[in-house]
Amino acid sequence: MNIQELVQNQRDFYNRGYTKDLDYRIKKLRELKEAVEINENRIMEALDKDLGKSPFESYETEIGMFYQEINHIIKNLKKWGKPKRVKTPLAHFPSKSIVYSEPYGQVLVISPWNYPFQLTLHAFIAAIAAGNTVMIKPSEISVHSAKVLRKIIEDTFDKEYAAVVEGGKERTQELLDQHFDYVFFTGSTAVGKIVYEKAAEKLIPVTLELGGKSPCIVDKTADIKLSAKRIAWGKLLNAGQTCVAPDYICLQKEVKEEFINYLIESIEEFYGKDPLNNEEYPKIINEKHFQRLVEYLKKDIVFYGGGFDRQKEKIAPAIIEGTWESASMKEEIFGPLLPIIEFDQIEEIVNVLRNKPKPLALYLFTTSKENEERILRDLSFGGGAVNDVVIQVSSSYLPFGGVGKSGLGSYHGKEGFETFTHKKSILKKSNLLDIPLRYPPFKNNLKLLRKILK
Repeated sequence: MNIQELVQNQRDFYNRGYTKDLDYRIKKLRELKEAVEINENRIMEALDKDLGKSPFESYETEIGMFYQEINHIIKNLKKWGKPKRVKTPLAHFPSKSIVYSEPYGQVLVISPWNYPFQLTLHAFIAAIAAGNTVMIKPSEISVHSAKVLRKIIEDTFDKEYAAVVEGGKERTQELLDQHFDYVFFTGSTAVGKIVYEKAAEKLIPVTLELGGKSPCIVDKTADIKLSAKRIAWGKLLNAGQTCVAPDYICLQKEVKEEFINYLIESIEEFYGKDPLNNEEYPKIINEKHFQRLVEYLKKDIVFYGGGFDRQKEKIAPAIIEGTWESASMKEEIFGPLLPIIEFDQIEEIVNVLRNKPKPLALYLFTTSKENEERILRDLSFGGGAVNDVVIQVSSSYLPFGGVGKSGLGSYHGKEGFETFTHKKSILKKSNLLDIPLRYPPFKNNLKLLRKILK
């Protein structure tokens, strides 16, 4: 079946109205959850082949987060999907106002390689919960995960309802040439611009989940040992190939030496002195990204770690003596390299970051209420955490998304349902009474109108 035919079949299926039924959506979500449970071992095997993820990390960052999200959606979907009565202005008396949650229709989800299950399925289940049909285009880079994902979707859904289309850039281009009702993209800013441009040609609404250089600020009041441990954990998840990983650290000069000592201690506690031979330490996705990271190591000043094994596609955690001009500070690192830039006063960091693209995440480690208020008030970013990293994305109660160059729109939990839902507003007027004020001739009714609409 070619793409155009598949898109038409999904449109026909949607028009039959099955997906408008909330009970039908919940039934399919439960079936999807069961399919994931059955295929847990296959998922873990695929993630190991693609990214070298351990079973624990695979469950922690992909499978477990999926269960948490889908359970939350199933539990709340009927409440979210009900028509909502809202207030009606006195000028429209007698009438009532209702907002209906209506699916957009056909959704295209283009997902990335770094968290190929979690990032695909979070968007997918939000679109299904909202009542849409869905086409998934997984990344061709995480090839093993894409195949297992396709099996799970095909075992649960008819292709007319949900389908996985594998392939490279040409396949993505072919999909973008079709007329979907909504496009959801997760990936690089460069590709996001292409998706945005293609969607704009047809006036298709989009969500863009991009990335950027997410800073991590550590001031002298922070719990230095705990801060170092939490940052090391978040940075080295998936070997740094996480869109919300701390990209670099802004570290107050007074605690620099202490922090770095604890950071090294944490890295070695997690993965030993030889992480390249630690089976729980993930690998870089492919040769292209591996070489890109090696180039940073060659150009920047590395004062800890940074060894690599080309055959295993692994790069050991590296701490870099950073400046704003360092090679690794030019673009999102997306790897286990951690530049550290020192500062004297918090005002320095605020002034610098204000003039940089708004990041997807920002992290602050402090016990100073003044510094916390200053950073949260004066800097714009997608989301983040105080005294921790990454964990904000695991909450179904917090919207997740970027701002500016780091993205457009958000999802997770109810926010995901809202993303794929059109709010159809209806005012239902009574026929029992028809106030003549609005009809010509207007005579001297302006004074009365002013009182009503004041």
